[in-house]
Amino acid sequence: MDLKNKVILAPMAGATDAPMRRLCFSLGADMAVTEMVSAKAICYKDEKTGVLSSITGGEGDVELQLFGHEPDVVAYAAEAAVTGNISGARFDHPPCAIDINMGCPVRKIVTSGDGCALMRDPGLAADIVRKTASVLSEYGVPLTVKIRSGWDKNSINAPYFAAKMAEAGAAAVTVHARTRDQMYAPSADLSVIRAVKDELKDFPVIGNGDIKSAEDAVRMMDVTGCDSVMIGREALGNVWIFSEIRALLRGEKYASPDVKTRIDTALSLIRDIISEKGEFVGVREARGRAAHFIKGMRGAPQVRDRINHAETYEDIETILYEGLCD
Repeated sequence: MDLKNKVILAPMAGATDAPMRRLCFSLGADMAVTEMVSAKAICYKDEKTGVLSSITGGEGDVELQLFGHEPDVVAYAAEAAVTGNISGARFDHPPCAIDINMGCPVRKIVTSGDGCALMRDPGLAADIVRKTASVLSEYGVPLTVKIRSGWDKNSINAPYFAAKMAEAGAAAVTVHARTRDQMYAPSADLSVIRAVKDELKDFPVIGNGDIKSAEDAVRMMDVTGCDSVMIGREALGNVWIFSEIRALLRGEKYASPDVKTRIDTALSLIRDIISEKGEFVGVREARGRAAHFIKGMRGAPQVRDRINHAETYEDIETILYEGLCD
């Protein structure tokens, strides 16, 4: 995979749906990853899982991310995705790649043997990659893997683990530079990404964790040698970070959005969510989405409280403009 200097939207449950991905693509993201999707649920033809798997019009290169710990099940789900054969899913174009999540730290995921639990069993993880990569090779679709530094501070095995995934047939690996025990704090350890890149040499490595500005992204590339960066939580309210990073990489000037632009962009995302999911669901999802966009603004706490009681799109629009635009 050609991943040099790419800026990628990370998979985030309940956040990186099609409307969010479309918005990030419009603001400079090179790639995006879907919300994490259960391979087993695809096998069981769960309709709700199909909706999460959908890749719709207006999107660029999207990876579909799967989680699971059974090689045959993951391989089946991957093939279903690239052939558009997922029950309930809509594919306006196929995924550019399949990603396997081997880094999710959430208890309900790891207790089932999925996510970061696989980093404790490199042999099984390699079997999953080998089986799935073999199936995907028939369609010319690459397989990537997202991992963490390791399970805990006493078992940091990312360099070894990443090498095993590459040997098994992965085309790239994303490293979130924290252990499972660390969840999302303290700061990411860039030395782990550096160690993975040193181990894998020319193999594509994507760095992830603690990127809150364009400077953070470029620093990660410089310090670790990683080929690309993946942006997660910062993008929830600062979707302009993709444009900011691209500008810095190109040596161009970047102007931060003003309050009205932030509100207009938030409302554009909310309208797209409502169009996809209907007003009842869309408005309720929009309450939390809007809160990310207004974080740090003068009057934001009062506006956020009012939005949490909004019942219509018009309510949200009025609250945002009245509460934040003088």
